[in-house]
Amino acid sequence: MNETGLSRFWADFAQNRVAVVALAVVALVMATALAAPLIAPQNPYDLATLQLSDARRPPGHVSALTGLHYWLGTDAQGRDLLSAILYGLRISVMIGAAAGAIAFALGATLGAFAAYVGGRTEALLMRVIDLQLSFPAILLALVLAAVLGQGKAQLVTALVTAQYAYFARTAHGAAKAERNKEYVEAALSTPLPAWRVVFRHILPNAMPPLIVVATVQIANAIALEATLSFLGLGLPVSEPSLGMLIANGFQYMLSGRYWISIYPGVALIVLIVAINIVGDQIRDQLNPRLQR
Repeated sequence: MNETGLSRFWADFAQNRVAVVALAVVALVMATALAAPLIAPQNPYDLATLQLSDARRPPGHVSALTGLHYWLGTDAQGRDLLSAILYGLRISVMIGAAAGAIAFALGATLGAFAAYVGGRTEALLMRVIDLQLSFPAILLALVLAAVLGQGKAQLVTALVTAQYAYFARTAHGAAKAERNKEYVEAALSTPLPAWRVVFRHILPNAMPPLIVVATVQIANAIALEATLSFLGLGLPVSEPSLGMLIANGFQYMLSGRYWISIYPGVALIVLIVAINIVGDQIRDQLNPRLQR
């Protein structure tokens, strides 16, 4: 997409105020997540800064020992909840973005390659992908997380395996439509290697639907990571995400200490909804049939 195309795309995007607000929310969350160590009032995972006497304090509490103002309250370990949410967002966004990027690269490559080679190889690859798509992503992620164990690398592997098939199926359909066009036939008549035809000619023209799928799957990856961490199958306690923060406060909900789970849950919902709204707007603009 050239500069004129980008300008027109943004002009159309800006007409939807809800999508612009959602994009601003996503950008703000990304920025605060990356800058968490710099802007968080407390390092919530530095044991030397925690005071058990400040545990389960309500929002607005001021610590008598440290003088720290707990704007969103504290959890059962005395951690500032605002700081914990900022650090949790950092980990959730990093895991979701990493899993989405790897799944995008793997799935798009497999789908485009299958469309390019055709024949039995295409049939075999797509049957495997269709078989995987018949299982819910959360079920596959749960099984893989239980087998692989806790850790960032293990969690990203489970999420990539659960999600790459969505990109592969989309890339295959888009690449199949491009495969029989004249410019691809012209490229095939030259001595260009297969990988160059796929990556230079087919995939770039199959990118619009993949971009839409990417926005949806990044949001799904964040939600899946939170679900696995909530169930104790995601990250270890030393690297808690939003899902683990919600799980830590779940047992205190009935005792009236709602803030320990509610505020991390609100942060998670706002992030996922904002990403989905941005993805819906991009889908509407890239698909002429959906333009209003």
